[in-house]
Amino acid sequence: MEFRPCTGKCTDEGTSCEGCGRSHEEIAEMKPLISNLVAFAEKMGYDNVEEYANSVAGSIKYKMSEGH
Repeated sequence: MEFRPCTGKCTDEGTSCEGCGRSHEEIAEMKPLISNLVAFAEKMGYDNVEEYANSVAGSIKYKMSEGH
């Protein structure tokens, strides 16, 4: 499965968003994950949000590639 980012043209009819094509279940499960990452950055008081986001993305890529 390939990830598709939000296009800002969200719909909630059917089983998938017509804007990005992701299932509503996938979108719903991602929301608290993103909220937790944002809350952590705010708690830490990070001023360099872009570096934080890039670091998180790098960690995800690293963890996903382990053992593959």
